[in-house]
Amino acid sequence: MKVQDVKHKVTLDDFEHRLLIGCVNAARTMYLEQNKPTGDVDDLLVKIIKSPSKKVSVRV
Repeated sequence: MKVQDVKHKVTLDDFEHRLLIGCVNAARTMYLEQNKPTGDVDDLLVKIIKSPSKKVSVRV
C-alpha cells in the first residue's frame, strides 16, 4: 500500500497560532522528559513557526 502526501491548509488567527506552537512545544518537552525521539515533533514545530502569514480582509 502506497502512502500519498496529502497537504492541508488551516487558517489560524494570531492567538490560535501562538496556542498551537505552545501545545506542540509542550508535547516536545514531554517527549524529551521521557527520553523519546523528538524528530517528527521538531519538524512539525519548525513548519508551524515558518508558515507564511497572510492578511485576510473580513467583511462584517
